[in-house]
Amino acid sequence: MQKIYRNSDCDLKILDKKTIAVVGFGNQGRAHALNLKDSGANVIIGLHEASKSANKALEAGFEVLSVADATKRADVIMILAPDERQAQIYKNDIEPNLDSSKAIAFAHGFSIHYGQINPPKNVDVFMIAPKGPGIRVRDEYVKDSGIPSLVAIYQDFTGNCLQIALAYGAGIGSARVAIIETTFEAETQTDLFGEQAVLCGGVCELMKAGFETLVEAGYSPENAYFECIHELKYVVDLIHSGGFDFMHRAVSDTAEYGGYIAGKRIVTEQTKDAMKEILRDIENGTFAKKWMDENKNGRAKMNAWRESAARELCETSGAKVRGLYSKN
Repeated sequence: MQKIYRNSDCDLKILDKKTIAVVGFGNQGRAHALNLKDSGANVIIGLHEASKSANKALEAGFEVLSVADATKRADVIMILAPDERQAQIYKNDIEPNLDSSKAIAFAHGFSIHYGQINPPKNVDVFMIAPKGPGIRVRDEYVKDSGIPSLVAIYQDFTGNCLQIALAYGAGIGSARVAIIETTFEAETQTDLFGEQAVLCGGVCELMKAGFETLVEAGYSPENAYFECIHELKYVVDLIHSGGFDFMHRAVSDTAEYGGYIAGKRIVTEQTKDAMKEILRDIENGTFAKKWMDENKNGRAKMNAWRESAARELCETSGAKVRGLYSKN
């Protein structure tokens, strides 16, 4: 059983005399910085010189420095730049300015687990990974709640790394709900698998396949979009609220019965075999290498996929359906 920490296990006072540098001011960076600030922590923002986020950070009341200067001043450096950019930022601006008084932190284990970043032995290294997008991390905090986070310790140089990590997790509001102990390896591999096999890969392809099946059978794209894509949110909201059983009891008996007999015809043992192959590629580093190579090559494949996806009938039909909800 994974250990779970809550507010009573965390001491926010650990951060009282520390300066936290949040590197990056995107969705997660903004949420972490604002929540920590509202929790009483001293937060500065580290950004590259041409960052479009600098004005947003300044408007939010933060001091904005170069990443190098922020690293020099900070006791805790939370790296919230995109995975594919972290290694270069670390090598150029963070690593030269580290010393034994500092801790570096991550919200995803990718760079550490796949060796993109190899920290020196004389710093603390931890992860606080909120299990939700930045906008939810901020919104729940403002409502006196929080988004659960995973915590992992990669390197405990000071002997106090877990306490610093838990204080950080409390500062962003996660300890109000739960901070769950894990490892960099487990967080990285399960996160990537969930994104690829289910959330961003599997579900999207399933919705598109259902949409195309109805359209090819002669049904209108708008009907197909409503039935196979638009309504998914309502079902997922039910599952999010109370699990599969709650969802089954909330939909019609016809829908529940049809789901039982059709679901396993769609997701077969072959589907699970493909999932196992995806997991193997994540575990052995094949996916990480492909992703880093794609970035080195200017993202040619990814950009082509984006352009192609934007032109698909399900996207243009979706725009029409969503337009129905716009206020006149």
